[in-house]
Amino acid sequence: MSDFDRNYASPFGQATTRADAAAVDAGLRAYMLKIYNYMTIGLAITGLAALGVYMAAVTGDASGAAARIGANTYLTSFGYAMFVSPLKWAFILAPLAMVFVISFGIQRLKPATAQMLFWAFSALMGVSLSSIFLVYTHTSIVRVFFITAASFGALSLYGYTTKRDLSGMGSFLLMGLFGVIIAMLVNLFLQSSMLQFVVSVIGVLVFAGLTAWDTQRLKSEYIYGYASAGGEAAERTAIMGALSLYLNFINLFTLLLQLLGQRE
Repeated sequence: MSDFDRNYASPFGQATTRADAAAVDAGLRAYMLKIYNYMTIGLAITGLAALGVYMAAVTGDASGAAARIGANTYLTSFGYAMFVSPLKWAFILAPLAMVFVISFGIQRLKPATAQMLFWAFSALMGVSLSSIFLVYTHTSIVRVFFITAASFGALSLYGYTTKRDLSGMGSFLLMGLFGVIIAMLVNLFLQSSMLQFVVSVIGVLVFAGLTAWDTQRLKSEYIYGYASAGGEAAERTAIMGALSLYLNFINLFTLLLQLLGQRE
């Protein structure tokens, strides 16, 4: 935000002096950096958890294997429990339950507790996503991850720097999000490849918009003083901001993987 001036006006019209603008600029940078750091650590935990579960779930040794999934690849008993048995639904649904716990309980939680819940959620998400290593080639997973990272970075930068007020997009994007979720649930029963393709394309557009919108929302929350006062409230707000951006990244990644990933 190097464009602060003596008569600087925030993106939403709040005028400040040069000294005030410099203070807000420094604080905002620190606040957003904290959010991105939380998000990045969460993504690292997710990746390590997913890879760890996958490595423990597969083996090349047929003796004692629980199931065969490829020419020379077998599931261990742990892998069978994680990917085949009904236990898999517990790990698929656990991240969703954790999101509700964090979102609705954040105001009553100590920042340290909220932070630990975020790390636990990130690990559970990794366990839930570990099956992608069985479905897609590892090369395509890495490729789509970097495509997602580049796209997310550009969209978040746009949300941070644009002078356009994106708040009007919020309700439209949230309606689109609910539509995508409903369509995904319906397709669990229909198993339509065409519907899956349409949902993936629309989902990418929705989460691309949410990335820019959430970034500007977090920025405006700081500028208007909701997070700039410091203390536990600011820390909780940063954790929730990291959770929002983390979810946007994960959903962009999984949807792009469905569109661009090469299956095993």
